[in-house]
Amino acid sequence: MGNSALKAHLETAQKTGVFQLTGKGLTEFPEDLQKLTSNLRTIDLSNNKIELLPPLIGKFSFLKSLVLNNNKLTALPEELCKLKKLETLHLNGNHLRQLPAAFGQLSALKTLTLSGNQLRTVPTQLCGLRHLDVVDLSKNQIQNVPDTVGELQAIELNLNQNQISQISVQISHCPRLKVLRLEENCLELSMLPRSILSDSQISLLAVEGNLFEIKKLRELEGYDKYMERFTATKKKFA
Repeated sequence: MGNSALKAHLETAQKTGVFQLTGKGLTEFPEDLQKLTSNLRTIDLSNNKIELLPPLIGKFSFLKSLVLNNNKLTALPEELCKLKKLETLHLNGNHLRQLPAAFGQLSALKTLTLSGNQLRTVPTQLCGLRHLDVVDLSKNQIQNVPDTVGELQAIELNLNQNQISQISVQISHCPRLKVLRLEENCLELSMLPRSILSDSQISLLAVEGNLFEIKKLRELEGYDKYMERFTATKKKFA
């Protein structure tokens, strides 16, 4: 892509606060964007070939939305965690194995999507995020859900298409968790904590495609309590 095209995009971004350059084969984050650190509210660089996010990402102090789906990122810089106004972070379809240690400092974050990466566990850093609503960790390599998950503040947690065979009973203590998606994992019915049914806030539990038949789930003690929550929620949105 020529300099003149980039210049035009930068001029538009200066006026709108939105920089969007998708599917252009970019191999690196455009350095020229640092001229707009105080203007930009949204950066969308999806469907490129970016391998590295430079430390200068931490300078975009007004950024609310960062979209980097379908790139080649293998790691994220610690500087990303300085973005105190960031509400939406989309990182689907990259090669990420972990999140920066200070990720819990993204205090405004509401939506985080990490579908199609190489995560092996539910990152503990997510538990520090008080405003998190939706977390998508589907299509990773997660094998178990650890005790720390009980502190997660999210309303929806998507763990579809992982390799999960164990879930901590603490998941039923998540204070705001309403939607739990566990489709296409490696769960035996005996490994599904009963308290999810009998004693949690969860009103939508999606578990198709595991190592048990759904009708067996319906026979479990506590299923009627879960159905009460499910029906009440359905009525609310009807």
